[in-house]
Amino acid sequence: MTEPESFRIGGDLTVNRLGLGTMSFTGPGHWGKPADRHEALRVLRRAIDLGVNFIDTADAYGPHTAENLIAEALHPYPDELVIATKGGLTRQGPNRWAPVGRPEYLRQCAEMSLRRLRKETIDLYQLHRIDRSVPLEDQIGVLAELRTEGKIRHIGLSKATVTDLENALQISPIATIQNRYHFHDRTSQDVLDRCTVLGLGFIPYGPLAQGRLAEQPTETTAVLSGTPSQRALAWLLAQSPVMLPIPGTSKVHHLEENLRARGVYEDHRLDLSARDVRP
Repeated sequence: MTEPESFRIGGDLTVNRLGLGTMSFTGPGHWGKPADRHEALRVLRRAIDLGVNFIDTADAYGPHTAENLIAEALHPYPDELVIATKGGLTRQGPNRWAPVGRPEYLRQCAEMSLRRLRKETIDLYQLHRIDRSVPLEDQIGVLAELRTEGKIRHIGLSKATVTDLENALQISPIATIQNRYHFHDRTSQDVLDRCTVLGLGFIPYGPLAQGRLAEQPTETTAVLSGTPSQRALAWLLAQSPVMLPIPGTSKVHHLEENLRARGVYEDHRLDLSARDVRP
């Protein structure tokens, strides 16, 4: 089986296009520690064994839980591993999130992520949410300062509109956008299309619709091989060369199943390229 083609984040960080998300490495409501901490560590290590070299996380996952697990499992990191994290969302309890985009807070978020991840430079640092009460130039501006200082290599946005992207690009280069996107939710299609034109990475969060796409009966698409989750991920890979799915899981066997979507994509990329073909 050949690997799916790679993508260069920011033009210089080469990653395989099927990565790993880490929101699952937390307790209920994305709060606290995972039910099986040792299995979470096994997932991270097995992902590297299977060729994953792009891991996405955030300081808000836990909070801090996922970043700490990544460092515990994988530090010292392989040279080719790209770790993306996010800052700018505060946590008040399970399933509670509030954006804070004040520059001094974003700087603190980045500094603390560097400490937890045990890194000198964050490969990709994403503004987790744009704080509409703070000027965008202040939020992107402090991230640009951190990049000049060598603490951030590339800047990304999360849950952003095309207008947000265009406004941010007036302030600083932007490498990626991370928005919700899967077969049943394509409200960010315009953002994906713009990223494709500009050559920016598009990271679809919730690529399996919180597991719903993994539960569809296999008989829905007899023409394609693979499990429902493999077909859903392969469909995403086929939609754009800038697509970087990051399916998350806390189980090694689910990780292995998800990553076999690379083979389904290679076998059926032409069948999957049409947007209305059900995966």
